[in-house]
Amino acid sequence: MAWELFLWLLAFAAAIALIGFSAYQLICLSDLEFDYINPYDLSSRINAVVVPEFMVQGTLCILFLLTWHWFPFLLMAPITYYHTKLYTSSLSYGFMIYDKEASN
Repeated sequence: MAWELFLWLLAFAAAIALIGFSAYQLICLSDLEFDYINPYDLSSRINAVVVPEFMVQGTLCILFLLTWHWFPFLLMAPITYYHTKLYTSSLSYGFMIYDKEASN
């Protein structure tokens, strides 16, 4: 039973981290809207947090699968698949998730 408490505390910390990543990206986008930063800086800042965000979310999904918590796993599986597909396609085309050239 102690491992379940550890799992849910870890899941809570991961959820807070994911909310923090999303808030940081929204703050960066609002800075772009008010012309505090340019699109090149925006894409560099967002690309710096995209991979850690994908890793935290994927690790949490795998952790739920390995501990047989099916409902949270099934909730997170589609977005994990989407993140994996998005990351692998961005690697094969040679650009990151938020492309600097596409933001012009």
